Formats: sequence, C-alpha cells, structure tokens
Amino acid sequence: MFHPEILAVQEAARDPETRHLDGCPALVLNADYTPLSYYPLSVWPWQTAIKAVFLERVDIVDHYEREVRSARFAMKLPSVIALKSYVKPSEHPAFTRFNLFLRDRFQCQYCGVGKDLTFDHVIPRAQGGRTTWENVATACSPCNLKKGGRTPKQAHMPLHISPIRPTSWQLQDHGKSFPPNYLHQSWRDWLYWDIELLA
Repeated sequence: MFHPEILAVQEAARDPETRHLDGCPALVLNADYTPLSYYPLSVWPWQTAIKAVFLERVDIVDHYEREVRSARFAMKLPSVIALKSYVKPSEHPAFTRFNLFLRDRFQCQYCGVGKDLTFDHVIPRAQGGRTTWENVATACSPCNLKKGGRTPKQAHMPLHISPIRPTSWQLQDHGKSFPPNYLHQSWRDWLYWDIELLA
C-alpha cells in the first residue's frame, strides 16, 4: 500500500492537462528561497497553496500548466511557492523515530543493514539508560535481539557511530541523500540533488 502523498507526487509525472489536482503539490520555500525541509520534502497540497496565495502569505515562484477555474476566475496551479515571512528553523529537531532513522541514515548502527529497522537503547533501560538522542541508536531487529539487555561492549557489538543529538541542519543535510522518486521540473532549481555546478 502506498502513502497518498507519494501517489500524488507520482501522479504529477503524467500529462499536465489530465493529471488529477492531487498530483499537483507545491514545493514550499522559505523566504530565503531554500526549502523548508528536504526530508520529508516540504510540499503543500494545491488547495493549501492557493489559499496561502489569496491570503498573501506566499509568492508564486513557478506554476504547473494545469489551471483551476471558477465562474469568474482562472489560475494556474502554483508548483513552487515562497513564504513572505522567514520561518526560523528550530536548532534541534524533535526526538522522533523518523528523525532518529534519518540521523542514522536509515542504517543499523551495528551491522549497517537498512531494513527491518527499530531503535535500541545503547545503555539498556534496565541498567539506567534513558530514552535520549545520546542513548538511542537505529538497529535492525536481529541486532537488537542479539544485543538484548547488554551494552555494546558487553555484547561485543561496537556502534559504527556514537549517537549524538543532531541539529536541524544536520538532519536536513542527511535528507538531501534521500530525494523523492519524482521531482517536478520546476522544483529542480530550488533543490540541490545532483545539480551540476557551473564554473
């Protein structure tokens, strides 16, 4: 089963005149024209983007060929929008499973596998370990079971990288390594995946 947002972005690859409106999300840029987020990529549904345009909260940077119409009005759907007010990112991201996996680049920190992921308390809770950035690492289920209630040293399972509390910038940087399957052509100038730099 696919997530609706992934299906909507994949829809955007189809013919612009026949694609469903849900296949026309808008890439959201901060006021400095950098994406609000790389992973997950900051996109808004077309309805939210149009509402923000009418409330004068965003500028339209680029648009799709697809239009929405009313009895007296027609408008091309925005494909890239920029906020008029700068949103300062928080210095440290929320401590969530997704952000933890992103910090560890979606790899088990014991064996390097990228599937069947969970999280592991480096110092087990039974030994006084807490659930914090500095004490939790991404682990595959087999490594998590193998390590059990022991420390990495006790289990003879060294961590590839010691866990740290990441900054939002570090997570954004890691997110650039995981671009979505589809990027609309109008988004490419604003994202920095595989962009060849000119001298």
